[in-house]
Amino acid sequence: MAAKECTVWIVGAGGQLGTALLDSEHKPSHVRALTSRDVDISDAESVARAFADLAAGDVVVNCAAYTNVDAAESDRERAAAVNASGPANLATQTARGGAWLIHISTDYVFGGAAAGSPREGEARPAPRTTPYEATMVEDDLAPETVYGATKLEGERAARAADPTATIVRTAWVYTGGRESPDFVGTMRRLEASRDTITVVDDQTGSPTYARDLADGVWELASRVGDDAVTGAVLHATNSGAATWFDVAQAVFEGVGADPSRVSPVTTDEFPRPAPRPAYSVLDASAWADAGLTPLRGWRDALGAAIAEPDVRNE
Repeated sequence: MAAKECTVWIVGAGGQLGTALLDSEHKPSHVRALTSRDVDISDAESVARAFADLAAGDVVVNCAAYTNVDAAESDRERAAAVNASGPANLATQTARGGAWLIHISTDYVFGGAAAGSPREGEARPAPRTTPYEATMVEDDLAPETVYGATKLEGERAARAADPTATIVRTAWVYTGGRESPDFVGTMRRLEASRDTITVVDDQTGSPTYARDLADGVWELASRVGDDAVTGAVLHATNSGAATWFDVAQAVFEGVGADPSRVSPVTTDEFPRPAPRPAYSVLDASAWADAGLTPLRGWRDALGAAIAEPDVRNE
């Protein structure tokens, strides 16, 4: 008798990455999609009920998160419940059931030295200029936001509850549709509605197309039982580095507009409740070293996103 094909559970299926996973042509045949209506990951009992029939060999991909970086600064309790307790609750179930947890995390777990001028009396190191490797180095894991701190707590809690859990950090994720609420979608709308715009040019990161990330996660999920990825910490982003200004200019170019209509400004000119990393580029070499397909360059990915006519914007 042939072995039963495993089921892949998508938690946070209504979000940006969850939607891309469900839309991907690489999606396997046995998938169960769970949204916040189906499970409250911050509630251990809700998680236990939702995963009552989780089977050994199944895969759980956790895309759910409290992602409002600014709101988290004044809502730490809720952010921690979702970003820290949630992964712990899921990992408890995968450990009990013999399943594999793939937990999606963020570049915000790193310090990156906050962009903008330091507050009075505050000394900050010079911005980093080399990408962060996928290692648990305590000196580097120094988040400067509540969002980043709670996501780091979630990584640690998941690995403590289930040492086989794999952490996948990503960054600056977008779908890029014209009505998408993400940065690329916003730039497309602004290009159509304003003569000129200003965008910060002192924050550098790894722009990542949700569809490319989803395809990478599906490749990873197919590696059930592979020691090269089980329990690993990996980075998955489109390759290369860019500032938000770079991305905005590339969007304008991609839609056939004049990129000189975008002007650079500093973070100080756009104060936000949560500090933004000046540099949080992720090194994805561990992903390639594990035998996984590297994601393409960010400019090629952005071009594909802009050309895509059927982007879903959930």
